[in-house]
Amino acid sequence: QVQLVESGGGLVQTGGSLRLSCVASGGSLSRRAMGWFRQAPGKEREFVAVLSWGGSTTDYPDSVKGRFTISRDNAKNTVYLQMNSLKPEDTAIYYCAASRYPSTWPTQKDDYGYWGQGTQVTVSS
Repeated sequence: QVQLVESGGGLVQTGGSLRLSCVASGGSLSRRAMGWFRQAPGKEREFVAVLSWGGSTTDYPDSVKGRFTISRDNAKNTVYLQMNSLKPEDTAIYYCAASRYPSTWPTQKDDYGYWGQGTQVTVSS
């Protein structure tokens, strides 16, 4: 059973940067795509980034494209989310997730079978 633990959240000013980490334990992330999502108060959980197992394929929504970068270190079972040029509207709890099945490309939340507990990111104006 894969367990995911996020870290790196915090309070940052507009225009600042943060790097989130997500470490997997209890199982390998082998051949699993990894994603990041976020959820602001009163809003649905939304997709932020996804990265293939080999790291060659990524996808981002327009809201973060060019500002956020997802990466992974498979040897360390760790996924990262580098967030630059942060805006107040980026404030949310950020969750990492692993695809439910190996060797698949997740396209919706239900395609992810493992979730972390989340880390809070707050961007002050």
